[in-house]
Amino acid sequence: MTTIHDHPEDFAEDQLAGWLALYADRVRGVHGGVVGLPTKGAEPQVAVVVGGGSGHYPAFCGVVGPGFATGAVVGNIFTSPSTAQVYAVAKAADQGRGVVLSFGNYAGDTMNFGLAAERLRAEGIDTRIVVVTDDIASADEESKRRGIAGDFSVFKAMGAVAAEGASLDEVERVGNASNTATRTIGVAFSGCTMPGATEPLFTVPEGHLGLGLGIHGEPGIEDVPLLSATDLASLLVERLLADRPDAAGTRVAPILNGLGDTKYEELFLLWGRVLPLLADAGIEVVEPEVGELVTSLDMGGCSLTLQWLDDELERLWRADAYTPAYRKVAAPVDALVPAEAAAEAEEAATVVPDASGASRSAAQTARAAVEAVDALLRDHEEQLGRIDAVAGDGDHGRGMVKGIGAARRAVDALGQEAGVAFVLGRAGDAWAEFAGGTSGVLWGAALEAFGRSLRDDRETIEATDVVEAAQAFADSIVHLGGASRGDKTMLDALLPFVDELRSSVASGRSLTDAWQAAAVVAASEGEATADLKPKVGRARPLAEKSLGTPDAGATSMGMILTRVGEVLAARAADKEGTHA
Repeated sequence: MTTIHDHPEDFAEDQLAGWLALYADRVRGVHGGVVGLPTKGAEPQVAVVVGGGSGHYPAFCGVVGPGFATGAVVGNIFTSPSTAQVYAVAKAADQGRGVVLSFGNYAGDTMNFGLAAERLRAEGIDTRIVVVTDDIASADEESKRRGIAGDFSVFKAMGAVAAEGASLDEVERVGNASNTATRTIGVAFSGCTMPGATEPLFTVPEGHLGLGLGIHGEPGIEDVPLLSATDLASLLVERLLADRPDAAGTRVAPILNGLGDTKYEELFLLWGRVLPLLADAGIEVVEPEVGELVTSLDMGGCSLTLQWLDDELERLWRADAYTPAYRKVAAPVDALVPAEAAAEAEEAATVVPDASGASRSAAQTARAAVEAVDALLRDHEEQLGRIDAVAGDGDHGRGMVKGIGAARRAVDALGQEAGVAFVLGRAGDAWAEFAGGTSGVLWGAALEAFGRSLRDDRETIEATDVVEAAQAFADSIVHLGGASRGDKTMLDALLPFVDELRSSVASGRSLTDAWQAAAVVAASEGEATADLKPKVGRARPLAEKSLGTPDAGATSMGMILTRVGEVLAARAADKEGTHA
């Protein structure tokens, strides 16, 4: 709901006044809108004047600036600006080389911009009109379609070519070519609410989305069941590809646009689903934009725009622009080292320490253990999440899967010459980086400590060496986490494990037998945490609620130690000895 206002009827004027005060160093207000401040020493250029109603920010005033629009006409909320407003802004923006007026295809805008153009021409100002018609859901006939987020693509092309010094004829031609090459489709999850109103302009049935929305609070043309991100991406991409322009190539400039209430993180997620679909269709993506570019107050929803590029439109899409809401400057990005080259350089700079045969053999055991634990945690992710949700936030299973998955990728990327310390160090780094949270930090540090204790230069690795490594693993968690046995944490399974492992090895048992016996103790102690109340961590405020449920960290620790014992047994069956 749009709640910040004094008098709802003054919302459009009041918000523009605040915006002008904020950006007074780059724009100035005129009757009906804004114009950009001139650039020192710049040659006059064709004025590109865009506009429509308020409520769509960054459209329309937010795109006024070098390389984009020269001026913007700002009407009332979702309402066409008047003829007088259009005329005043265009008159102020004119630099003596003519004006192009551009707007979405709505009846009020067509009428008022058209009348203003006639008045400007009568005064000797050559004025052209470019109407944006990108919304494929609004009509089959292109000339009857609405203009929605494709406004941005068309305005950008005209602003860029005008900045190059092109003639009025050329700017008009580019605008029409850009419009012909642009297609958009959108969906709404919820309607938008006008300032002062208590109900949205429309509602979407529960469990549905509105397909083919407008940006003036119009509902979608049909309601369809709510889709997963993957299915939504497929819907948007398939509809746009089915309506590609005649003679379209294989390069597109995409815009995944949020309509006001859909969070950036949701858009990023959706883009991650859209991009591979475009790639699978043989489409090359050129400098995509993801964010709020043409909004509709607080509407929940998004739209996908594809502008099909030729060499000219690609040059203009890539061109620099600097406006209050949009900045594209190529030089700093061009100076960056590409990700692939950076990764190759990092890999080339990585020196794998020399490792003894014993260390490399132990590294193979570590690799097998990481692989086995990866499978284990994926199988039990949901169970661990349910346990954690009793007195926590339910993310333990997901965090552990992310951590072990990252560790496995890191280990798989290493050559066979790496020793156990280096392998576990890389696994720990990756776990800590990608798992996040306290658990991720603790597991990452503990793995590094285990490997560091074993070292890569040992000629032999005895069972007693593994006991000391397990102690180092536990000590790192105690030191970093600040918990103790009895606090209802993973230590309630880990510390008894280390004690039993040390005792069993000291009594002469093989490492495999000792580890498996200690793992039984760990699993049992993990289950026994059901009788404890948490004394540290996020579960502590819900201590009473957690009674009767074991700690998720202690549970996963018991599972993991048991699975590692199975790996040791399998490897021991393949070769004699008690070495790791």
